[in-house]
Amino acid sequence: MVQLNKVTKAYGSFQLDCSMEVQPGMATGFVGANGAGKTTTFQILLGLVPPETGEIRIFGKPYTELTAKDRERIGVSLADSGFSQFLTVRDVTAILRNLYTRFDEARFLEKCQRYELPANKKIKDFSTGMQAKLKLLIAMSHDADLLILDEPTLGLDVMSREAMLEELQKYLDSEGTGGAPRSVLISSHISSDLEKFCDDIYMIDRGKIVLHGETDVLLDSYGILKVDERQYQALDRRYLLAGMREAYGYRLLTNERRYYQENYPDLVMEKGSIDDILILTARGEKL
Repeated sequence: MVQLNKVTKAYGSFQLDCSMEVQPGMATGFVGANGAGKTTTFQILLGLVPPETGEIRIFGKPYTELTAKDRERIGVSLADSGFSQFLTVRDVTAILRNLYTRFDEARFLEKCQRYELPANKKIKDFSTGMQAKLKLLIAMSHDADLLILDEPTLGLDVMSREAMLEELQKYLDSEGTGGAPRSVLISSHISSDLEKFCDDIYMIDRGKIVLHGETDVLLDSYGILKVDERQYQALDRRYLLAGMREAYGYRLLTNERRYYQENYPDLVMEKGSIDDILILTARGEKL
């Protein structure tokens, strides 16, 4: 569905060098600290910023060759953009009707009503959570095959996040153009959202992909060891990837959690969350 091969872009001392792929029928998560390169990557994918080198393909063709019809197959929600705050849902509906040939007006308005987004109220008077819901519903309103979502659940409470993720899952499971599978590329600072929804996850740090794996494998295989100095010195370190000093000793990342559970049953071992893996991969010392 989407391929980026050695895509580069420089901003002063920042250098993006990114290769990644979003497979048909899959939800791919994209995580990293602020300034790591997520937004730049999304901007390049959407043609808002030109890359310096590298190859980008969407729907099997170079992204510069996408037609207007191809672009209709992409739904977008960006954290720092949207419709004018002085428009209402009815105004937005009229715009979408003219923008997209596959815009499903009845379904869009039904979803807006279900999630309590008043049709005649200006967007500027919506809460942050209401605006986030509206942007997501817009992205899904025109039967797109590919969704590119930057922080789509930002500002939503727990119940609303759960509801929106369910909407996204239903959308992903439905058929796209000609019965083809849909795909989603999503970034979020709320790692639990990605753990629930995404099939695989890319981690980016300082412009480079530092880790990629299937979500289930990452959560099942990775773990966090907590050891003191004596335990650290006695430890088999072959399967340790990175570590950080703590007040009690060390916090260590491994991708062989079961090995250490079986061979060091007395040590403190925690399952690694996506946040844990990201922090130790990006900021820990390599071992």
